[in-house]
Amino acid sequence: MEISIRLLQEKDAPDLFQFEIENREFFERMVPGRGDSFYTWHTFLKRHRELLAEQESGLGSFYLVKDPDGQIAGRINLVDIDAEAGTAEIGFRIGEAYGGKGIGNRALEMLLSTETDMKQIHAKTTTVNKVSQKVLEKNGFIHMGISDEELKMNDEKMKFVHYVWINKDFEK
Repeated sequence: MEISIRLLQEKDAPDLFQFEIENREFFERMVPGRGDSFYTWHTFLKRHRELLAEQESGLGSFYLVKDPDGQIAGRINLVDIDAEAGTAEIGFRIGEAYGGKGIGNRALEMLLSTETDMKQIHAKTTTVNKVSQKVLEKNGFIHMGISDEELKMNDEKMKFVHYVWINKDFEK
């Protein structure tokens, strides 16, 4: 499936809110939840506007992953951007209906080719999220280790798995 990524805009709030509600249970099987208040329109809209301000300031880049019909298939974000050091943290989530279609892999590939001034991008996922681990590794992220700290989610114990991507253009 052909996809596109584009930066988050104010007008995306209603569709993104619906996407998050529809996929909440699916996402919370693999990553810690955002809390009930996130799923109220007022709180969501406030957070959406905070993300736009962060993006405007250069501290974050928040992309929507869109399917060929323009529907939101997922999100892929760079946060804690340090422009001087050329580093950031990445996070991504693909909606349940779009799983198993290579969309996460393609979105990450597109982001890495878009954010060419990044020297290193750090990522973390949970030990139960094998799909995200596979997507990261397929795109050249190096497994750095598993945290000692354990968390319990959905009655299952897990830890965080840490990765780093190093931009080969800066390795000279």
